[in-house]
Amino acid sequence: MRRRPVLFVTNLVPPDRVGAFAALHERVPIELALFGGRLHHATGGVEDPGVPHRRVSQRAVHALAAAGRYRAVIAGTAGRTALPAAWLGARRAKEPFLLWSALWAELRTPAHLAARPLMAAIYRDAEAVVAYGPHVADFARRHGARRVTVAPQAVDNAFWSAPAREPHRPAPFTCLFAGRAVREKGVPELLAAWRAAALDPAAAALVLAGEGHDAGAVPGVHVAGMLGRESLRNFYAGASVVAIPSVPSRRFVEPWGLVANEAMNQRCAVIATDAVGAAAGGLVRHERTGLVVPAGDPTALAGAIRRLHDDPPLRERLAEGGARAVAAYTYEAWADGFSAALQATAFREGC
Repeated sequence: MRRRPVLFVTNLVPPDRVGAFAALHERVPIELALFGGRLHHATGGVEDPGVPHRRVSQRAVHALAAAGRYRAVIAGTAGRTALPAAWLGARRAKEPFLLWSALWAELRTPAHLAARPLMAAIYRDAEAVVAYGPHVADFARRHGARRVTVAPQAVDNAFWSAPAREPHRPAPFTCLFAGRAVREKGVPELLAAWRAAALDPAAAALVLAGEGHDAGAVPGVHVAGMLGRESLRNFYAGASVVAIPSVPSRRFVEPWGLVANEAMNQRCAVIATDAVGAAAGGLVRHERTGLVVPAGDPTALAGAIRRLHDDPPLRERLAEGGARAVAAYTYEAWADGFSAALQATAFREGC
């Protein structure tokens, strides 16, 4: 008899999630319900995620989850109504509900404040919470989650660790930022830190890769614009350090920061703020796999940049530590986290 799939409700599938969903589908048949909307990944969503899927509106999620065609329902925290609709639909169908959470700090917009009682109820009622990392797991437990499993954030390690064809290094010391020019990414703090570091622009360059950047009049800053995967890998391969200077806001705190995974795969030292999920979640560990500085502190960030500029052996040690650490952050480990969460609930493999 054909097994019923698990319904997985999310907004979009970014390119680096395709392999993760494929790995999960090999273990447990899934069907994605994609409702679109805003995505914080700069690369956007793919048209074909490579596993069974359907495009739905958020309003249609409740009926779909309640239809009785699925063995369990998983939903992420994106969207305004999709999460409660999926939760209530699973309850109506009397099937297990799992929350896939990226949250590790309280958000303070009026909408988030109003939703706190609902989110508390979902945390307490869900059969399991699947977390981006231990920082998210701790947050979920503080909010009443009964069972929490970690599915570590991963990229395509085989691609990002492969030798770059044309490493791009604009200067002997190159600091790379990869991301969009949105406030929470901390680019103003990075530019201020670069000025304060006062490195020789003939021998040091700051590269801004991504959409919407403006170098202004800051010496040594280069704008690379939007880059394809291979071009970005070339920049990682040529970079001395990758900076992830994210700052928190009322509406967003960096859940992870997959740039850290990508850079570490290319054996590049990383500087991250303590508002980056990859640092809070244990991938970027101060003095072991990178340097961690306080968010919103250009002076501390400048000191970290200057330190890595002046100490090539430290750069190499951190790069080696990062490469070793990121090897465990795989699509298979991500899928294993979800499989373990499903098996620990009332989910029955033979249904």
